[in-house]
Amino acid sequence: MTAIRTARDRARAEVTHEIKAEARRQLADHGAQQLSLRAVAKELGMVSSALYRYFPSRDHLLTALIVDAYDALGEAAEAADAAVDRADHRGRWRAVCRSVRDWARAHPHEYALIYGSPVPGYHAPQDTVAPAIRVALLLVGLIRESWAAGTLVEPPAAEALPPALAEQTRRLADTLAPELPLTVLARAVLAWTHLFGLTSFELFGQLVGSMDPAEPFAEYAADQLADYVGLRAGIPG
Repeated sequence: MTAIRTARDRARAEVTHEIKAEARRQLADHGAQQLSLRAVAKELGMVSSALYRYFPSRDHLLTALIVDAYDALGEAAEAADAAVDRADHRGRWRAVCRSVRDWARAHPHEYALIYGSPVPGYHAPQDTVAPAIRVALLLVGLIRESWAAGTLVEPPAAEALPPALAEQTRRLADTLAPELPLTVLARAVLAWTHLFGLTSFELFGQLVGSMDPAEPFAEYAADQLADYVGLRAGIPG
């Protein structure tokens, strides 16, 4: 029975992989709004009723593709971070920023699925939250490590958050990083949004005619963001 179940599981995994691969091809050709289970089934030589046993609806398939994209991006960022000396927090930050841009350029349609225009009528379920914040958690983790090591440069003492923002940041700190000053965490969130905003600007053509090619600007931005969040240059001795 175990051998039969294993063979069935393996066969199901292979078919699921083929369905998602075809769906990604259709994303590249037609965009997420036009994704259709019937069209995917037709290209795979399946009847629609058979495909529904794997994905009950288009939204289930979209969710699977979104989770895969977030996880692939997160894995790329984590691999880039792991390749740098653990004590070099600034170098790790720059490597993560570079990996986000590299992954987006190598997978533009998957990046557009998770950071482009929302798909009308689709509402992402809770399943997408953990994969979606992998890069953010990695960046905050770098800042927390630098803070624990005593190497993080704090914002000026005079800097204070407006009350509403302070309350939002306090709630976030309770979950992510209770030891960090609120101004540090707020700066981390700003840097995270800036990283993806810059990546989206490049990928969607907003830098054509200005910072194009964008690599020098992206490298400069990564350094500026490292300064902004307080990560020092060099490895502590």
